[in-house]
Amino acid sequence: MITSIITEALGITYPIFQGGMAWISEAQLAAAVSNAGGLGIISAMNLDADYLRGQIKKCRELTDKPFGVNVMLMSPHVKDVARVCAEEKPAVVTTGAGLPTAYMKDWIQAGIKVIPVVPSTAVARLVERAGAFAVIAEGGESGGHVGDLSTMVLVPQVVDAVKIPVLAAGGIADGRGVAAAYMLGAVGVQCGTAFLCATECAAHDHYKQKVVAAKDIDTVVTGKRLNHAVRSLRSPFTRRYIDKEYDPATSGEELENLGIGALRKAAVEGDLEAGCFLAGQAAALVKCVQPASKIIEDMFVEAEALLKGAAAWVK
Repeated sequence: MITSIITEALGITYPIFQGGMAWISEAQLAAAVSNAGGLGIISAMNLDADYLRGQIKKCRELTDKPFGVNVMLMSPHVKDVARVCAEEKPAVVTTGAGLPTAYMKDWIQAGIKVIPVVPSTAVARLVERAGAFAVIAEGGESGGHVGDLSTMVLVPQVVDAVKIPVLAAGGIADGRGVAAAYMLGAVGVQCGTAFLCATECAAHDHYKQKVVAAKDIDTVVTGKRLNHAVRSLRSPFTRRYIDKEYDPATSGEELENLGIGALRKAAVEGDLEAGCFLAGQAAALVKCVQPASKIIEDMFVEAEALLKGAAAWVK
């Protein structure tokens, strides 16, 4: 059994977080991951406080295990969502798309372990000073909002930069990725793309089929012109977006409007033409739809075997 400070501090069996994915990470998936021994995470995305409170309530009906909430700091409802987190006290709050320092004091006082997603050593140091329990160093291989550094180079640098625990994210979808994360100095992993094809995931079947069918070169990054790069699966939407993104006649406002609602069209409606199917480069490692418990079990059986056999390389 692979354990770490993360499993001990949170009372979970496996050192794995399920990533907070908008329109994907709902109570059903979070509860399934937590019941399987990982840490399920509800995405607050850009919806209001009532939505989040309802999801937390539903998750507590489905599991008595610890779970977390992911707060997207760009949300127009972030202040209300932050307040709900402090009131409802999930075990963990993870954050993305911004700096969480304005809200961390209230969360920490509520007994919540704050574990921000960080794209650089500078951000990792900043949130450490603000009281973060740990950080998730996420490389640009991941799906959704991405930075420039890859997981392979980001994780060890963040490990060296802070004294708090570091989890690795980006490009991890099997036991080989888990084992590699430990060798880079991480004490756990966060996976998003790997759980897109969980049986309990509410994503539309078209979304899951695209992930299972993905090849190694089937993701693309858009939005760099707007300074918020996003990785997704190639699709008619991404082709149209890229055409507009590199057309000088297209304004930034037009680009912003082009993306509005595209993720919901993918995740909820399964719209293959107008949907934006967020996924990381690890999509090519996801081979089938299966229960969250099987995803986690397979991942850690493989990782444990690899780590036990690592001495074979040392002469």
